[in-house]
Amino acid sequence: MALFARIGRLFRGFIGLFISGLEESNPEALMDAARQEFRDKMAQYNSALARMAGVAERLKGQVKAKTQKAQDLERRILANHTAGNMDLAGSLARELQELKADLTTDTSELTETEEAYTTNLRQAKVVQKEFEDKVKRLEKQLDQVKIKEAQAEAAGALSNATFKVGDMGDTMKTVEDVLQKRYEKSAGKARVARDLVDMDKVREKESESKALEQAALAEFLASQGLQAGPTPTGQQGQKEIGPA
Repeated sequence: MALFARIGRLFRGFIGLFISGLEESNPEALMDAARQEFRDKMAQYNSALARMAGVAERLKGQVKAKTQKAQDLERRILANHTAGNMDLAGSLARELQELKADLTTDTSELTETEEAYTTNLRQAKVVQKEFEDKVKRLEKQLDQVKIKEAQAEAAGALSNATFKVGDMGDTMKTVEDVLQKRYEKSAGKARVARDLVDMDKVREKESESKALEQAALAEFLASQGLQAGPTPTGQQGQKEIGPA
């Protein structure tokens, strides 16, 4: 028997470790389970509140009906007393007496039921608010844990990458050689294109273009009766530009 007990404890220990591992790796599942458990308990609590509210409503109906009946009995008692029907008036008075006693009991029970309902409803709201606040705190804590885990994971990945940079020496060297070759090729093409340009011809073209511009200007000024070149400031009798 002692052996089976030890085996049982060992088995329960393994099961506990397994469940603890699942809980640590799935806190979201635990929170969902807690929410569901709270919803189930709140459903039971709300059912009890609903039954209490139903009792209160039934008592309200009883009080209202008995109050109306008491008023009717009072009118009948007065009417029969005035008419001289003393026996009937006495019987109605006795009925009214019993009815008022029941009405007092129902009113007292209604007051107690309403107070109990209000108290339990307030407590349910407080409990629900506390649970929601706790869930919010846990969700915030869970987000912080995830952020720290992500930071730790990123740091670990960066650390591993740092240690492996040396293994990438050949690859990095290849990239460097490729970029150097492309630079040399592009620089060579640029130099060839620059050397192929005949700067003397470029200067001749520029000089010729300027001479043509000056000739066009002189021709225009001659058509206007003006001389080419700068005009002295304040010269009298200057001809305005316009048709000859």
